Amino acid sequence: VVYAGIYLVGALWLLADTDPRLALPLVVWFALYLGLVVWTVPRVGAASKDFADARSAITGRIVDSYTNIASVKLFAHGRSEEEYAGEAIERARATFMGQMRLITIMDLGLTAINGFLIVAVIGYAILLWQGGQATVGTVAAAAALTLRLNAMTGWIMWSLSSLFENLGVIREGMETIAQPIALTDAPGARVLAVPRGEIVFDRVGHHYGRGTGGLREVSLTIRPGEKVGLVGRSGAGKSTLVNLILRFFDTESGAIRIDGQDVRAVTQDSLRRAIGMVTQDPSLMHRSVRANILYGRPEATEAEMLEAARRAEAHAFIPGLRDMAGRSGYDAQVGERGVKLSGGQRQRIALARVILKDAPILILDEATSALDSEVEAAIQDTLYGVMAGKTVIAIAHRLST
Repeated sequence: VVYAGIYLVGALWLLADTDPRLALPLVVWFALYLGLVVWTVPRVGAASKDFADARSAITGRIVDSYTNIASVKLFAHGRSEEEYAGEAIERARATFMGQMRLITIMDLGLTAINGFLIVAVIGYAILLWQGGQATVGTVAAAAALTLRLNAMTGWIMWSLSSLFENLGVIREGMETIAQPIALTDAPGARVLAVPRGEIVFDRVGHHYGRGTGGLREVSLTIRPGEKVGLVGRSGAGKSTLVNLILRFFDTESGAIRIDGQDVRAVTQDSLRRAIGMVTQDPSLMHRSVRANILYGRPEATEAEMLEAARRAEAHAFIPGLRDMAGRSGYDAQVGERGVKLSGGQRQRIALARVILKDAPILILDEATSALDSEVEAAIQDTLYGVMAGKTVIAIAHRLST
């Protein structure tokens, strides 16, 4: 761009030095060219962002259908899912056509004003030569300058439009992934120390910003080493209470303290390192069984990892695992979110991970819901040993659980 600017100034000076009237078409052309750039390039960027949004919508709808393929087949909605994806494809086609329309306008406009420049400068130079007011060298120089400007400005226009087009795509991606962090550590936040494991809920309220529902004025003290069960219907606030302990949300009123330390005044990493949790629908990394268990404590030894798997009744099935690449046992890959395993197998690996973590506070959210009665009975015996000396919160829908 700098080179083109210097070239333009030099061309203007040379033409004006030969005959000031030769420089006039160049000035008019530059004004038209600048107007075309200002009008076209930002619109290409906006159209590119719209097209990127539309492509993301296509991907999202197709992935959603494939992720829930069992439901699609159960309800025989294959045709409606095709139409649902087709709507997104049609929108993408329309936005792409709009983008191409702008690029066509830009191309035609650039061709028109460059044609004007060539005809005006070279034509006028020829007229001057015919009238004996210019030499053949002047005509040749004018032709060379304008033809070079024609090629150069086309390259600049396409480079700018490509830049703004890519910026539109990047902007769409950044809006998706660069979300502001809602919860951050307080300035001067300390590392949580848990010598005892006492948890105090002091008039805790949380309504997800709605003003009603959720939790209201909850006060509870869980003494060190105490085992507490939270039983209630779905939506009663059991999981909300746990999410507040883990500080996935901040309380809207009141406070939660662990061994006298407000969870909002300590670092989130130290808080979550002190809490082990097994959920009813555990999520595993798309890695090996070994890597998933060691996720609880990466520095653990192989023997400690194997012992955790045995205590979680996972060692019984892990040696028989084998993935598509031929890896077996603890080296077998479990698939995205552990999709290659059954629900019970995922839950046992998640339990082994928490056993290995050995945190002073343990939260069990329907931790044995995906297990059969025999395995559940064996794991409950293990859990009694794991819970020894820990503060435990167990969540269930039924008191029998």
